[in-house]
Order: sequence, then structure tokens, then C-alpha cells
Amino acid sequence: MISRVFRLRMWAPVGVLTSLTYCLHQRRVALAEPGGADDQNPVDRSLLELKMVQVVFRHGARSPLKPLPQEDQVEWKPQLLEVPPQTQLDYTVTNLAGGPKPHSPFDSQYHETTLKGGMFAGQLTKVGMEQMFALGERLRKNYVEDIPFLSPNFNPLEVFIRSTNIYRNLESTRCLLAGLFQRQKEGPIVIHTDEASSEVLYPNYQYCWNLRKRTRGRRQAASLQPGISEDLKKVKEAMGIASSDEVDFLVLLDNMAAEQVHNLPSCPTLKRFAWMIEQRAVDTAMYILQWEDREGLQMAVGPFLHILESNLLKAVDPATPPSKTRKLYLYAAHDVTLMPLLMTLGIFDHKWPPFAVDLTVELYQHRESKEWFVQLYYRGKGLSQDVTPDCEACFES
Repeated sequence: MISRVFRLRMWAPVGVLTSLTYCLHQRRVALAEPGGADDQNPVDRSLLELKMVQVVFRHGARSPLKPLPQEDQVEWKPQLLEVPPQTQLDYTVTNLAGGPKPHSPFDSQYHETTLKGGMFAGQLTKVGMEQMFALGERLRKNYVEDIPFLSPNFNPLEVFIRSTNIYRNLESTRCLLAGLFQRQKEGPIVIHTDEASSEVLYPNYQYCWNLRKRTRGRRQAASLQPGISEDLKKVKEAMGIASSDEVDFLVLLDNMAAEQVHNLPSCPTLKRFAWMIEQRAVDTAMYILQWEDREGLQMAVGPFLHILESNLLKAVDPATPPSKTRKLYLYAAHDVTLMPLLMTLGIFDHKWPPFAVDLTVELYQHRESKEWFVQLYYRGKGLSQDVTPDCEACFES
């Protein structure tokens, strides 16, 4: 374990990321010992060869998950669900073992809520599909056009795809792939999913009993915290929402963000308090997650971090057969995934992860020294922040 504090530069030895930032295992990659990539000896990008890319992304824009208790509500009409022709692409969904697609209890729950206008809660819209197609086109520019890393057509030997078993995420993945490969493929597209009871691509509060026990009551308690409580009362009163209604800043932000991205006639009060609502929603989420609760964070995002790290370690291990690794790993996740993930990596910007946002992990090998390096991107921008986590293997699996 690295005992001193490292600065995470634009380029960081993979040993630094796995041992310090990921904090998943007290082990080091033999070829990844830091020692030639400090601030005095910056990495020469021309000597680095891209070996693997992992992209964790949030689904595209959707309808709200829970409507606000107001008489004058926004209309969510089925016309918003029109599928753009350029995003159409066939795919198959399986479980992690390649068997039949598991049942999705969340989709069943969403279909129980019909919004004004006729749409269901949590449905991916045309706007969201276009957002994901645009993300796919950006990835194509990065990894097909600017760098000839991926084949121009989808190749199942190069790409592994995993998504939460929620329809908007599956469809978001379809749109991303359509943009990335321009609807061209050399084999079947298979999206892997897991049972809700064992899903790790989001904090599994429903099925992880220990996580649920640790965080029980925190969402309600967050609304009672100084500052959050007063601001919530102010917004609810201005909107005519009764104090007894179960509406917190998370519900307010969800509706506000959905209405804004679709250019729908949002409530004037939501517009007036937009900045406050986002900030207080972030405060609420951070109160629920609580950075000081390392064990809780471990349960929330540790298993997913272990997957990302395992992909890195397999790629740098010369004994790994080519059939056991891929050039590109795609993970369709959620805002509640990205927030603790960014917190754990020390790069959270205290802004709510927007629709279609992506966190990208690139793995490079130095052509001469054979060292391995990682670069992180969030929202398409390289990260060079100071990262000083003091975790001592806080996310061991």
C-alpha cells in the first residue's frame, strides 16, 4: 500500500490509481510501480499506447420518477418518446451468464405511475436518445477517428457491455452504440444485466441489508438538517406544496432537471430556486452517503469499483488470454452510481451528474519502459485535480 500522498496528474501510474484511488486491494501491479511519471518527468504522450477504455455513463434524459403534488403539472405526452431513426439498432439482453434477461422490478414499478399527458415515470425520451447518440459520436471521434483504437464497426470481440436491468438504460446503451459505430456491426450486440437482488451498478439499498441498515432514515433526516430544512420549507411554500407532502430536494431536482432539458413550461418557482435546489439536492445526497462512513461507501460502490479495477489488472497481466479482456467496457448506470463513484475517486465537483454524463478510464502502456498509466475523464475533460484520499484499503472486496 502506498503510504504517502500522491498528486493525481493528467497521467498517473496505474499502481497509484489501484493502490490509492481505487483502494480495493493491498496489491501492486509489478509493471506499474511509480517511478518515472512524477511532476519533474512528465509523461510523453507520444510514447503511450492506448490499451483499454472503460466508460461509466448515466442514461439519457427521461421523464420524472415521481410527479410533484401540484394541480398544474407539466404534460408528458407520448410524442416525446419518438425514436430518432439514426439511433435504431438491434440488440439482445441476457443475464451475466448469457441466459435469459432477468425480470425488472423497477420497470414494473415505473409503469404503476402514469404522468399527466400519458407517459410513465422514468421513460427515456427522444431528447435522451439524442443525448446518448451524441455521446456515442464523441467516443467514435476519440477512439475510431482520432485514434484508430476500435474497429469502425461494432465487434463483439472488442466490446463488453453491461447495464442495469432498467429499460431506459438498455435503450440509452442502444443509442450510444448507434452513435459510436454508426449502426454498423460485425456480430450480435449483447447487453449483460444482473438480477436486481445482486446488482452492483448502483448502491443496492433494497437488497443489501447492511447498506439499508446503515443508511436507514438518513434521507428523512437530511431534510431536517439546518439550512436544508429552512430552504426546503421556503421552496415548498412558494410552490404551494403542503409541509406534510413527502417532497424533498431530490424529488424537486428530478422534476426540475427533466422539465428543463425538455424545454417544458416548468413551474416559475423551480426556475427561481434552480441553483438552490441543485445544491441542496447534492447536500442531501452527501448526507445520505456520508464520506466519513467508509464502510457504507464500500457497500455502496465498492463492488463496482472492484469490477473496474479487475478489468485493469487483467489487462496489465501478461498471462491473461486475449479472449478474457476487451478493448472497450461500457457500463450503463445512474446518477446515484456516479456520485459515490466520483466521491470515492476524489473528483466529485459537488454538481449533480447530469443526463448522459460519462466517466472514462483509459489505460495506456509506455512503449519503452512498459509502465502502465491511467487517465481519467469526466464529461469529456481530463482530470488533473489534487487527490488526497487517506483510505487504508477502505474498499477491499
